[in-house]
Amino acid sequence: MYHIGIDLGTSAVKMLLVDEGGVILNAVTEAYPIAFPRPGWSEQRPEDWWNAVLKGIPNLLDGFDRSLVRGIGCGGQMHGLVALDEEDRVIRPAILWNDGRTAEETAWLNTTVGREKLSELTANIAFAGFTAPKLLWMQKNEPEKYARIRRIMLPKDYINYRLTGVHACDYSDASGMLLLDVKNRRWSREMLEICGVKEEWMPQLFESYEVIGSLSAGAAQALGLSEAVLVAAGAGDNAAAAVGTGVVGEGGCNISLGTSGTLFISSRSFGVDPNNALHAFCHADGGWHLMGCMLSAASCNKWFCEDILHTGDYAGEQADITDDMLGRDPVFFLPYLMGERSPINDTDARGCFIGMSMDTARADLVQAVLEGVAFAMRDSLEVARSLGIPVDRSRLCGGGAKSPLWRKIMANVLNLPLDIPQTEEGPGYGAAMLSMVGTGAYESVQACADALCSVRETVSPDPALAERYEERYRKFRRLYPALKPVFADWNGTEV
Repeated sequence: MYHIGIDLGTSAVKMLLVDEGGVILNAVTEAYPIAFPRPGWSEQRPEDWWNAVLKGIPNLLDGFDRSLVRGIGCGGQMHGLVALDEEDRVIRPAILWNDGRTAEETAWLNTTVGREKLSELTANIAFAGFTAPKLLWMQKNEPEKYARIRRIMLPKDYINYRLTGVHACDYSDASGMLLLDVKNRRWSREMLEICGVKEEWMPQLFESYEVIGSLSAGAAQALGLSEAVLVAAGAGDNAAAAVGTGVVGEGGCNISLGTSGTLFISSRSFGVDPNNALHAFCHADGGWHLMGCMLSAASCNKWFCEDILHTGDYAGEQADITDDMLGRDPVFFLPYLMGERSPINDTDARGCFIGMSMDTARADLVQAVLEGVAFAMRDSLEVARSLGIPVDRSRLCGGGAKSPLWRKIMANVLNLPLDIPQTEEGPGYGAAMLSMVGTGAYESVQACADALCSVRETVSPDPALAERYEERYRKFRRLYPALKPVFADWNGTEV
């Protein structure tokens, strides 16, 4: 039997056709636009996501026996606000995870409601990318549109809704809304009341591997599939990626270098970072996880190469960065192109090159971007270590992980062995695995991961290089605190 794994990303949706032995039989990607109506804003049309799926799945199945498709699972970008009216029409473009317009609403939640109260109710504090601040922003700035809301969804849940007609969400994705009681896996009625959100607007909650329904007649006809095809609840992209790399159960770690960057530590028990620098979310395996999320990771490299250098030859730009240059670049890069979440939680922060001189070369800047992302990821790792969480090694996935140079930089900046999964498809592969569990091919997410997830190679740190990067990291850590008041002044906010 076959399973379709959908990875609803920020720039494109990637669809995988996977058999129950874990073999990827085909892959199709469909891109869609992203809009930046104002500085710091980020939006997409949910209809564009659905149209990409409608086009992609028939292409994915071309040449294969469609009657063998048993299930569909979806992993997707988290936190985005999708609002529907009473006729299930999209009210406005989705406000995405990397949108920074909610600084005032985030500050109100953290100061007036209070961080301690938020953490008690949801296990997290407010971050600008979360869904609840977006709802408060709509109330204030688009009251007529807000009054029309009858359903609230996250991005991948909109796809599931179009597939099945079921208004559903899984616990991992719901954790990032700031509306879920993460510990007890239920909507927080008190938090909904604080935000002026009606509980009947909220989707029914499922574990990520549970089946929410089967294809509706319309969806089945449009996709050329049987109405008997089952749809799993799926997961937020980071939880789906963790499943896809085998990071489930107790004490596993996954680092993802996608558009955003994440440090993901799985656990069988609930726990909260007392400083709330790391998110405490439900995991797709039925447990929980702590996660540090930086808003711009591989997207920093994409921005610098494509928008600044006007090239898509990433490997070519890295070719001049030789081993003897590593840990010795005089240039630093702060990767805060969209503000930052973990661990600094500062929407005012911005990207910077620091340390340039007349002899700074193009390769120095490329190297600084790669190292800056690694240093910022190290910030979240240091928070985990401060909590006494032992992180001795990690899986590494995401588009940025395909670069041998970036893998080497990451291993030495973090001073960790990094295991590269045999299958590098992350969220889409994890989503297909959740479908397998939901349809009964495997008895649990752990059993599925044990059977299908293996390591292709390990990138180990070099002691001498790790020591050089240790010195560089100490310098990097001084930069943001020094620039924080400058960022605030630029944006007219108080420090």
